[in-house]
Amino acid sequence: MQISRKAILDKTSYGLNIYAHLLRQYYPGKTVLSLSGKDCTPSPNPFNKDKSTLMVKVVDNCARHTDSDKAIPDGDAFGFAELYYKLQGQELLQAINDDLNLHIDKDDNQTSNAGEELDLIQRKLSMTRFSYFKKPISNIRPSLEMNLLDVYQIIIGNAFADKTKTLRKIEDPKQARKYKASNFDYVTFSGTFSKRKDADLKKHSGLLTIDFDHIPNLDKLKKLLLADEYFETELMFVSPSGDGLKWIISIDLSLATHAENFQAIANYLKHTYNIEVDKSGRDISRSCFLPHDSEAYINPKYTSSNHSNTKDHDSI
Repeated sequence: MQISRKAILDKTSYGLNIYAHLLRQYYPGKTVLSLSGKDCTPSPNPFNKDKSTLMVKVVDNCARHTDSDKAIPDGDAFGFAELYYKLQGQELLQAINDDLNLHIDKDDNQTSNAGEELDLIQRKLSMTRFSYFKKPISNIRPSLEMNLLDVYQIIIGNAFADKTKTLRKIEDPKQARKYKASNFDYVTFSGTFSKRKDADLKKHSGLLTIDFDHIPNLDKLKKLLLADEYFETELMFVSPSGDGLKWIISIDLSLATHAENFQAIANYLKHTYNIEVDKSGRDISRSCFLPHDSEAYINPKYTSSNHSNTKDHDSI
């Protein structure tokens, strides 16, 4: 089966990864694309004497470029790839597939097999691991590593149900903060750590947590985020206080740093939904308390795996 443009766009963040990969061939070791919402800040153009004139943005689910000097024609990720590979048509698509290790041709032949599809999901779960910490918040040494499905099962279970109810009855904000800090376990969704400190990151998970505080209509915000055309929700749940939302999404660290991704997403949310987010999400070691939320959302691609490393979530 032939490799299609759509299949490539689906696996390369609308083609942004194509630009990033090709630009890194000319500028190794540098941040070649910096996101600002759906747009990227000006990048050096190898086809215009390395001048920072290349503008990349996502339009209609496809990354496109212009050059402020008009050194190259306006086009999309495939047009930019043509300049590098000197190929067109199916040969160009095959080169992109091979060079970026997309394995689309293999997926066409294999993903119809339910067992292998399950294996892919399980490998994805094993890759997105992060640290779990026992209460209180002053404990900065992790107890174990988890994945999204592990945490989802904790949140919808009863481990923190009573404590969540108790917290939401406390009217004094200072006392509520103190109770939360002392009684809830927490995770660092963005990675595994030897201790909870940015400098002690062992491995980034590729996940980012966005905190929304003091939201008057949580159901409305949930629907907006789940329907967002640009970001896919991995996990979402109501915060321990009951008036906030935790939104966990994937980020591409090959395009931008953790902090750059956070700022771009914060800008996007402000521009698209006029919502401010908690700036603490910029920190890689940002802690996230685990409450009870029986209606928490997890991306359906994970639930079919029935994969968990936690034996008894009520007694963690």
